[in-house]
Amino acid sequence: MIDEYRTLKTGGEGYYTDKRSKFLAFAHHVSTVEEIKDILARYRKKYFDARHVCYAYMLGPERTEFRANDDGEPSSTAGKPILGQINSNELTDILIVVVRYYGGVNLGTSGLIVAYREAAADAIAHSEIETRQVEEIITYNFPYPMMNDVMRIVKDMQPRIVSQTYDNTCEIRLSIRKSEAEQLRNRLQKLSFE
Repeated sequence: MIDEYRTLKTGGEGYYTDKRSKFLAFAHHVSTVEEIKDILARYRKKYFDARHVCYAYMLGPERTEFRANDDGEPSSTAGKPILGQINSNELTDILIVVVRYYGGVNLGTSGLIVAYREAAADAIAHSEIETRQVEEIITYNFPYPMMNDVMRIVKDMQPRIVSQTYDNTCEIRLSIRKSEAEQLRNRLQKLSFE
């Protein structure tokens, strides 16, 4: 079971130049396609005078939602090399945008692939990467007299308390690493039958 993934703690910027063409790369932590669209719109507006705004992204701990875009560059010379850097670093929840200013000299397909790859790699190199855990939220309802037993399990397993309400019937919402969720759920269920 995959219960941890690598992503950006802080984004970074990269730069590459070849034959007067400039490649400005920007790495961002993202979690939704809507967020990606907003960021891309900002780059297109800010760098309106650039020839190309190419990008690639990867979403989700399973790394199944992704896209690469060449934005007018020859097929697979921009988006794929950017995505390749995301894959080789095993990152997710990331967007890398590379803005190209044309320098007047054609680089050829191999030159473009190298340029986009190196710009993306430089942006990743200037980012702070962290490993995060995939967590699951468990909600548990119990009568107030069981409070000590519930809190003993919480102290023992160290889940993060998301919310809690205490009344005649108490509710606690806990977030725990996915691989430990079943064990926590079982221990809480056992309390109900003691």
